[in-house]
Amino acid sequence: MIRQSVTRPLTTTSRAVLTRPFSAVAPRMAAGDTGATRPGGIQTSDSFQKREAAQEGLYIYEKEKEKLAALRKKIEEQRSHLNDLEKNLDEFTKGGEKK
Repeated sequence: MIRQSVTRPLTTTSRAVLTRPFSAVAPRMAAGDTGATRPGGIQTSDSFQKREAAQEGLYIYEKEKEKLAALRKKIEEQRSHLNDLEKNLDEFTKGGEKK
C-alpha cells in the first residue's frame, strides 16, 4: 500500500513529462520583428513609415510651439514685474529729491 502511494505519483508525473510537446526548432522572425532595420536602410520606406515620421514631426513641432508660447508668457510677466520695480524705484527717488 505504501509502495503504491509512492510509485503512483511518480509514474503520473513522468507520463505528463513524456507526453508534452517538444520542439527543438527556434522560432523564426522577420526583419521587422527583431527591431532591426530593413534591408536597404532608410531608402526603403513604405507609406506607413512616412506617415509615422510625419506624425512624430508634427507632434514635436506642436510641443515646441507650446514651450515657446510658455516662455514668451513668462518673459512678458518678468518684463511687467521689472517695470513695476522701476516705477517703485522712481517714486522713492522722486520723494527724496523733494525734501
